[in-house]
Amino acid sequence: MMLLGVDTGGTFTDFVVLDDRGLRVHKVLSTPQAPEQAILQGMCELGLVFADSLQVVHGSTVATNAVLEGKGVRTAYIGNRGLADVLTIGRQARRELYNLQPVASGLPVERGLCLETGGRLGADGETLQALSEEDLAQLRRQLEQLAPEAVAINLLFSFLDDAAERAIEAIVPPTMFVSRSSNILPEYREYERGMTTWLNAYVGPLVQGYLTRLQAGIAPSALSVMQSSGGTIDAAQAGEQAVHLLLSGPAGGLAGARYMGLACGQEHLLTFDMGGTSTDVALIDGELRLTSQGEIAGYPVSVPMVDMHTIGAGGGSLASVDAGGLLQVGPESAGATPGPACYGQGGRRATVTDANLVLGRLRAEAFLGGGMCLDIAAAREALAVIAEGLACTVEAAAEGVLRVANEHMARALRVISVQRGVDPQDFSLMSFGGAGGLHVCALAEALGMREAIVPVHGGVLSAFGMLAAPRARQLSRTVNGAFAAVAATVIDAHIEELAAQGRRALMAEGVEAASLHTESAVDLCYRGQSYTFTIAWQGHVQSSAAFHQAHAERYGHQLDLPLELVNVRVNLQAPAPQPVLSCVGTGQPAQAESHVEVFAQPQPVPVYAREALITGQRLVGPALITETVSTTWLAAGWQACLHASGSLLLSR
Repeated sequence: MMLLGVDTGGTFTDFVVLDDRGLRVHKVLSTPQAPEQAILQGMCELGLVFADSLQVVHGSTVATNAVLEGKGVRTAYIGNRGLADVLTIGRQARRELYNLQPVASGLPVERGLCLETGGRLGADGETLQALSEEDLAQLRRQLEQLAPEAVAINLLFSFLDDAAERAIEAIVPPTMFVSRSSNILPEYREYERGMTTWLNAYVGPLVQGYLTRLQAGIAPSALSVMQSSGGTIDAAQAGEQAVHLLLSGPAGGLAGARYMGLACGQEHLLTFDMGGTSTDVALIDGELRLTSQGEIAGYPVSVPMVDMHTIGAGGGSLASVDAGGLLQVGPESAGATPGPACYGQGGRRATVTDANLVLGRLRAEAFLGGGMCLDIAAAREALAVIAEGLACTVEAAAEGVLRVANEHMARALRVISVQRGVDPQDFSLMSFGGAGGLHVCALAEALGMREAIVPVHGGVLSAFGMLAAPRARQLSRTVNGAFAAVAATVIDAHIEELAAQGRRALMAEGVEAASLHTESAVDLCYRGQSYTFTIAWQGHVQSSAAFHQAHAERYGHQLDLPLELVNVRVNLQAPAPQPVLSCVGTGQPAQAESHVEVFAQPQPVPVYAREALITGQRLVGPALITETVSTTWLAAGWQACLHASGSLLLSR
């Protein structure tokens, strides 16, 4: 069996192949309008034979981009009578609390596509308004007249009894994609449940169409897709669960980061994934942290996803000088087309990549292993515009661009750590993504950290993570009541029902039931609170104690109040693959290939080829370490040691 991990980014599409030739990596420029084209191009360049023996695991940005750009399909929303405006009203929260003249945001669903019907339940599950045959006939007439591409069904308390939602689903014309809340998110909070259900319908046809085209293009090879929670799902099922793919690529990066961390004995990681368009930061404390309170483009997404913070700072982030004479970097990006000025594809505006090149931290002739030569003259020309606006030299402008970009990323890392009561100095900073190694030392210094890790193949770690991720399912259900009053047998029964549902789905993908690992959890809060902690289910006494401890760690105190049970959760995972990392060389320590001028360094800086380094070899900064898919800038005051796993362990 050959394995191929593919991560489609905003600038590059990354490939990691594991076959009888070992582990190989590759990059091609993305094709945003038709992402499958870049994938097929890269597979051909790698010389892969499309066959039953090839398993492709893909991290897709189709769902993410459709939501961010507002380019989903025309979707009708069906709610109970009097509740058609649930998604429009939302939580009535204002993003700018003290702005008396906020800019009106667009409606998620236009009023004409919001339909009302019967089938209303009370909080106790009793029928308050029946769903009649006339209601169903009217809905069918309305849908035929409106002709949407997708339909989202969200009835009150449908997680208690989904009969009405199923009846509505049955009358929807077969040409329309259907998403019902009792299937997508059987939990309370009708706004979050409705928004998640609508998002699934909004992007579902696009994801289905894309995966169908990709599957046809690589046939007869098998295709699975990374979910936002860090597990994979068969492509045939992924289209119906499109909302679970919104953090598909970043989740692959965290799966790879955890694997690489464990390989060199580090379980406690602060990670930053710096690509061409954005930077994702996260915290790994033994396991991937998941949240069901995520958000994308301002919309709540309440399905489990990796807990991360994303900012618009990447190698392609555009620099500019605003009207007040201040330097700005991002969030706008040059993307894959035209890309940074130094790519020579028509880009004229300065980016972070151009700044690194001008300062000598990127080698024009070594980019992508020499497969792409960078244009330093174009980079200097673009940065000259910034220098003129700041009345400084081109090099000073480039330094300024890097300092601003680094501060954006350091602030994001503080959000995920310091603001949550975590001391960054207790963790190692792991950088990956094509641009991560160029900034790792500066970010570690900004956070007072003394250790960092640059994993092997860090420039394509998200693609590698696809190969290290298990097949998995996360399921949940609202079971509301006083925690102490809900019998353990009742909780166990709900957990077993969810686990059986997950087992059936995974067995349909060829996973053996006996191999599955099952974890159960409960969402708890103090009586009167709105937000919960997810706590492993270990019985009432132990789970209660764990909740109090978690509350004290996050908020600095605990309360003498009874606990409320809100949801039960089940996580099922097949055994995780164990891809073998490339062997690290032994013998004599590698010598510098050359010495180059780097701005602000008094002496020429040595350049090392990473693949030539041997286990245990130590390098002292300043130095440049180049590889096919990324470059590491080892700053002065830092040293690096190559671990047997292939990762560079940096210490200050």
